Parts: sequence; structure tokens; C-alpha cells
Amino acid sequence: MRRSSTEGCCVILSGMARLPRFELAGVPQHAVQRGNNRLPCFLDDEDRQRYLQPATGVVALRLQAACLCADEYHVHLLLTLDEAGGVSRLMHAFARNCVGSFNGRHGRTGTLWEGRCKACLVAQPNEHPWSSYGANADGRTDPLLTPHSEYLGLGNDLASRSSAYRALFAEVLPDELVDEIRIHLQQQKVLGTDRFRSWVEARTGRFATVRPVGRPPGRSNCP
Repeated sequence: MRRSSTEGCCVILSGMARLPRFELAGVPQHAVQRGNNRLPCFLDDEDRQRYLQPATGVVALRLQAACLCADEYHVHLLLTLDEAGGVSRLMHAFARNCVGSFNGRHGRTGTLWEGRCKACLVAQPNEHPWSSYGANADGRTDPLLTPHSEYLGLGNDLASRSSAYRALFAEVLPDELVDEIRIHLQQQKVLGTDRFRSWVEARTGRFATVRPVGRPPGRSNCP
């Protein structure tokens, strides 16, 4: 994903997390959910379709990309909400919509989603039928998706945008960038330029930069 302006940057979020989220209306957000205890949360296409249904009516949003990963317990969403605070309601709706149906259909009880989520990198997105890659890269129609301005800026027509999008996925992300994405997701901070982070801090009154990994200097190792 390219980053050019404030509107083109993403706030990286972890779905259903305990820490306060950075949520601003109109700012794209990367939400991630993972199955409890790394167990499958989708066993068939009806499970997957039910999961995606709240995207059309719970809160005002535009879904730019989605991937219900092939390992069956990771979900990645790129979405933009029209109101702050909508992510929590949306992710809870996703969870509620799935859990009751999933448990009833498959004869199980208990929670389906894990509270803490990690990043999952997908090497070959075209192999996943439940990924939005096909719509963005191959021009397939998907009524759930609203093209993001960054995607529309890849070309003047569908063919050129799709070609440019495929080229982006052919590039290998540097290890430093992958690590940066992971730590921002884990700490639920803001991924972007210094200018963008300062803008978010001014709007929210909260510290938006990641903290160094490990114990603070001078702290004892004793419990």
C-alpha cells in the first residue's frame, strides 16, 4: 500500500483488543481477528458468508479489502468508517454474527474468537477464494467492496489499475517494513509518516508512536 497524504495512511488496529484504539472518521483501518486457540473459525462457505454480512449494515463503512485466510483462523479487513468508535461495534457484530450460527451448525459451544491478534502475511493471495485480491487484481465484481482512493489512483481505468495492483503484490516487502507493521499492530499505534502521527496525536490527544520493545531502562528484572 502506498502512503502519500494523510488520507492515504492507515491506522493499524487489532480486532477485539484490550488496549484503546485509535479511531478517526474517514481514516482507513486494518482490522485483524484470529480464531480462539488457533482453531478454525470457518468450516464452509456459509460460515464465511455469514461473517461478511455485517459489513453491509452495522455501521457506516466502506470495505476496501478483505481476506479470510486459507489457514481458516485469520481474518484481515481494510475498511474506512464514517464515524469514530465504529470499529468496536463492527468487530463485535462480526463475532456475534458468526458465533451463534457457527456453534449451532457445527454442534459446539463457547467462544470462537481470540482476544489478542497477530499479523498474518499472505504470500499468494490469488489462491484464496475468500480474499478481495480477485476484485482488485483481476477486476471481478464484488458488491461489498468500495474502491479506496489509493487504489483508484493506480490507473485511469480498471485494466490499468488491476495491472498496477498485481505488480504491487509481486514485490517483496523488506524485512524492516514487515517488522514495522507487526510492532504497530501489536501495540495498536499509528503506522505512517511523522506528520501523520502528529496529526493523529493532535486529533486524539493520545501518544501514537510505538514504544521500544523490552523493559524500560532502569527497571529491575525481579517480579
